[in-house]
Amino acid sequence: MPIEIPTDLTPELVPLSWLIGEWEGRGRLGAGEEDSGHFVQHVSFTHNGLPYLQYRAESWISDDDGAKLRPLTVETGFWALERKLQEGDGGPGLIPADIVPVLRTADEVEERRNKDGGFDLTVSIAHPGGITELYYGQIKGPQIQLTTDMVMRGSHSKEYTAATRIYGLVDGNLLWRWDVAAEGKSLEAHASAFLHKVS
Repeated sequence: MPIEIPTDLTPELVPLSWLIGEWEGRGRLGAGEEDSGHFVQHVSFTHNGLPYLQYRAESWISDDDGAKLRPLTVETGFWALERKLQEGDGGPGLIPADIVPVLRTADEVEERRNKDGGFDLTVSIAHPGGITELYYGQIKGPQIQLTTDMVMRGSHSKEYTAATRIYGLVDGNLLWRWDVAAEGKSLEAHASAFLHKVS
């Protein structure tokens, strides 16, 4: 399945372009064993001309056939190539970016490849309950590996110390797995899903 790159995409987002769109599908909680719970999920990756993707994932507990039973959770965040921000970048807050992006050409983006042939990536994801994850990792073609650098928790949040996520594009479908260290346990399987593109 060919990947279409939007014509209005800033060059910096081309390595992430295969994520852009709406994805839906089903998953399993935990390690996906026979007694693991089922869920359905809708994920969107969008862009607005700035050098990051906006991410939103909404999930529902489901029965074995995929019928929604009740809401599970929502998470939202931002995905971008990892690099030192420059004067031409926007922020903090409402400080506007220059009209011309900092990385203007495909050649300038290619210069950012790491020693493994991929691109370093930073991802921040916020959850209900006062938890935000900051991930670092890499994107190499249609594969992403992320590891938390920091988990920020509110004073009344549940204990949560670390996580890893992997994403891959397989036959046009988005597969992902999330491992979590929480509630006194070391890193273990938390959830996984198989999503198909809907737009």
